[in-house]
Amino acid sequence: MPGSLVLVGGPPGTGKSTLLLQVAASLGSSGTVVYVSGEESAAQTKLRADRLGVGGDVLLLAETDLGVVIGALEACKPSVAIVDSIQTMALPESESYAGSVTQIRDCAGALMDFAKRSGCAVFIVGHVTKDGAIAGPRLLEHLVDTVLYFDGDSGGEFRIVRAHKNRFGSAEEICVFRMDGGGLHEVANPSEFFLGGANAHDVRPSGSCIVAGIVGSRPVLVEVQALVGETGYGTPRRLAANLDHARMAMVIAVLERRAGMSLGTFDVYASVAGGLRVAEPAADLGIALAIASAFRGRALAADTIAFGELGLSGEVRPAAQRARRLAEGRRLGFRTAVAPIGESGRGDGMRVLGVRDIGAAIAATLA
Repeated sequence: MPGSLVLVGGPPGTGKSTLLLQVAASLGSSGTVVYVSGEESAAQTKLRADRLGVGGDVLLLAETDLGVVIGALEACKPSVAIVDSIQTMALPESESYAGSVTQIRDCAGALMDFAKRSGCAVFIVGHVTKDGAIAGPRLLEHLVDTVLYFDGDSGGEFRIVRAHKNRFGSAEEICVFRMDGGGLHEVANPSEFFLGGANAHDVRPSGSCIVAGIVGSRPVLVEVQALVGETGYGTPRRLAANLDHARMAMVIAVLERRAGMSLGTFDVYASVAGGLRVAEPAADLGIALAIASAFRGRALAADTIAFGELGLSGEVRPAAQRARRLAEGRRLGFRTAVAPIGESGRGDGMRVLGVRDIGAAIAATLA
């Protein structure tokens, strides 16, 4: 958006600079783009740009004095400016060192003022501390229009970019990239990535359930895994990875009271494979089936997906965008869907098992 300020954050080595150089190359043919490098020299940035195939349409400025940077931007009037990174910029009039809370606040404010005044879209790179927060004051996230976070192990092949704040659209969007020597390349089919190569013909172990979720505006299939074992302590452990812990505790309570499962003396672990965090209520049924499968030691059918919200009385409530969830499952070869009772029959080429409550869902899939 013209005049917007976008913050891109992530741990070191995840590909923030690489992505923004590629963005600059894509936008350079339709307007003036300036890449401000405060961490690397012009020669180092040029070497990386050559490796990524970034052409001569991008203007480069290696500078850490933000006053000089804004003066140069006002002179060339770019449509897009990229500042890498905000922690290396400093204003001479601010009596503090670069990267301090005062400098980050003042520099971000100056860039915001420039963006609104000139209509230039400004991207700023922000480092992430060891606890996962953007280094600097929380004001930085409140000040900008959009916050994008890079997730993923810097030594791994895949990266996930999430929108944590977006004044111009959904804050639930994600994009999956594959990193190689030529830069970042979009993964067109995130479901296959999050399933880790699993498909509808693979025999999965007990404790695994494929959930048809909606992330942002796109349907995505994810694998929920659960492990249930006898506790060695007085109090059973409940651990959730990439799932809301309170929601998992509610699902366990529903299984105990409404499905007759005595989980009080068992540790329960649940996670979403692939690193995607799932928070929507429609994942409740898949989480419950994964835990029930692990508890009983019986695997669900390999071609089955599930979605639906669980109520405290054990009922399975409808989930939004049913047709899109079913279409995504069918596209990847799944043939059966466990869904709320009002959706029995066939849908989008799939056999839909309509269930009224969690007891009926367990009976239909694990009997």
